[in-house]
Amino acid sequence: MTANHYQIRVCDNPTCGLRYPLVAGHPFGERCPLCLASTHIALEHALERETVSPPGPVSAPVLEALLDNIRSAWNVGAIFRSADGLGVSKLYLGGITPTPETAGVAKTALGAELCLPWVAARNALTLAEELISSGVRLWALEQDARAVPVETEWQPDQRRVVLIVGNEVSGVDPALLDLCERIVFIPMQGRKRSLNVEVAFGVGVSALKNACRR
Repeated sequence: MTANHYQIRVCDNPTCGLRYPLVAGHPFGERCPLCLASTHIALEHALERETVSPPGPVSAPVLEALLDNIRSAWNVGAIFRSADGLGVSKLYLGGITPTPETAGVAKTALGAELCLPWVAARNALTLAEELISSGVRLWALEQDARAVPVETEWQPDQRRVVLIVGNEVSGVDPALLDLCERIVFIPMQGRKRSLNVEVAFGVGVSALKNACRR
């Protein structure tokens, strides 16, 4: 197997039978990663490598995001990847939010951290105040009594919109919420009140873009 191909292998252990993809450099080699039994090739296929596309035309509104004290490097990396794919133009990393220098961020961002500008700040509240002073519209994605559904129609202007998403447990800093021009929430249909922060970020950005009345 070369670096340009991957294999689908099946465990030979009849009590296991795991079917899984194997790429070059897998730590278990050709042994089953669950039971360590031998495996056989079910098929081999070319591995499609991602390439960086040239930037497309920028359409209004300009949307950026502030990650307020997100603790998981994997969540941050996934947000980088979603932000790049959804056309977010810049990320602000506040408080304990891991930066792309953290291995876990790069592992899940898969190169998006190299395409998307970012700025780190130890105090997200101070950063938010500076952004407002520069003319930015500050919004937050949070469950709050003041929040409106994220799909609520809105009218863009020349100001940038910075969407804040918060900590996996405590959410967005209440002091940041008090600074926001608008707070939006994702209506939930199940028994849980919220989504994983990376999933919520992707849903929120997509809904905001769709709700923008141009």
